[in-house]
Amino acid sequence: MRPGRVLILSAASGAGHLRAAQAVEAACRLRHPQAEVLHLDVLTLTSPAFRKLYGDGYLDFVNTAPELLGVLYNRTNRQPRNPAREKLKLALDRLNTRPLVKAVTAFRPDVICHTHFLPAGIVAHQKRKGAVAAPHAVVITDFEVHRWWLCPGVDRYFVAREDNRVHLEALGEPRDRIRITGIPIDPVFAEQPDVPALRKKHGISAELPLLLVLCGGFGVGPVEELVASLWRSVRKAQLTIITGKNEELRKRLTPLAEQAPLPTKVLGFSREIHEWMAIADLAVGKPGGLTTAETLARGLPLVVANPIPGQETRNATMLYEEGAAISGENPLTVGARVARLLASPPRLAALRRAARGLGRPQAALEIADELFALAGL
Repeated sequence: MRPGRVLILSAASGAGHLRAAQAVEAACRLRHPQAEVLHLDVLTLTSPAFRKLYGDGYLDFVNTAPELLGVLYNRTNRQPRNPAREKLKLALDRLNTRPLVKAVTAFRPDVICHTHFLPAGIVAHQKRKGAVAAPHAVVITDFEVHRWWLCPGVDRYFVAREDNRVHLEALGEPRDRIRITGIPIDPVFAEQPDVPALRKKHGISAELPLLLVLCGGFGVGPVEELVASLWRSVRKAQLTIITGKNEELRKRLTPLAEQAPLPTKVLGFSREIHEWMAIADLAVGKPGGLTTAETLARGLPLVVANPIPGQETRNATMLYEEGAAISGENPLTVGARVARLLASPPRLAALRRAARGLGRPQAALEIADELFALAGL
């Protein structure tokens, strides 16, 4: 049997789409080491202006006007009144992604996997034209389905939970094309961690609970207020703050951590997040799709802080409904809420059980198996 070619297309509009693609890529390499797997960030193939609109524009909104993102999310999640607008959007997307079409046809994939809706729409158009023959699949990277993810004619949808399947069916998508796999996360999350060894490796005391503050891939939101609240209210605990790629935030917090009333570590971008989540007792942070999936895979309860209006507030709602998280959305009071939770081991244990019950650590591997089956490999 030939090894085959798998093309994974993502877009760096938020960190989660790239992380999901990297997880699928790693799983494909594990399942079929001889396969040729190519992961492309489609924004690297577009014009600088288009790339700024899709990538930097998103982060600008998150930092300066997150409430507008919520309005945009809701307005665009309705049946469009004017179908011509949808056609115009697709035409603009195609105009700015011609190098993507060339890359797809040059690679000659046996199957294509999208972790962002932008390339899904472009490839779907090329398939209708007969320019691309490979089956393609869409990975929805949140716990709620937005209309932007709809891709008529797609061969597979991979979704996080049963509600997503019901939602897609209500929008007219065939049931037999929908798979409930969970959101793909790095396959290392499926491995059994050695918690005592990891605590020793990272210099974490076994005598105190560990709070993990997750600032997201780009470290956005009022993080300093949140951390100050934790320092004011929490006692008999230790704190690790992971600031992601926000180097300025890491530099601002580091000297403050040296004077903090709790033992506090400040880290930047980490490739060992699976280890930190394995040894933590409680996480505080944004409920992005990938972060949420990772914490659930580790059975790690989440105190929701700084959710971006739209998909993240809906992820938070799911966590509250399932009993796997509590709200810490007010940065001035989150410390007091965390302190009360740490003082109630039975409640913390119940949150952990609920989180573990929702976890899907094998999601990326399940998706990889399905992709190879779609390709006939």
